Amino acid sequence: MAIPSKVVRQVRPLLSVNNKEAHRRVINLYRAWYRQIPYINLEYDIPKTEKDLRQKLRDEFCKHKDVKDIRIVDMLVIKGQMDLQEVAQKWKNAGTFMYAFKDTVEKKPTDFMSKFLAGQD
Repeated sequence: MAIPSKVVRQVRPLLSVNNKEAHRRVINLYRAWYRQIPYINLEYDIPKTEKDLRQKLRDEFCKHKDVKDIRIVDMLVIKGQMDLQEVAQKWKNAGTFMYAFKDTVEKKPTDFMSKFLAGQD
């Protein structure tokens, strides 16, 4: 009995057929978000400037810069488009929108007074 060689599995792409098309979709999504920033700043009553919003947009896109799988890129683009639609249609409230600016890691207090107020020993 012969041992089968490597099995290659063909998967269907979500939206893009190649890397160039996926890259074009990412750039178009970035541009759409960038164009929406002035309207976000007007519609939502948040304590952020347009500069802060642009920096956050840049950070969010740079967070996924190393993703190479076309299907994952397409999935991220679809999620980004859904978020953009929710923000543009004002389906998200200001609190939900501001959650993106929340730091995920809270710094632990270092000095005595901060530790005391936080209830740590």
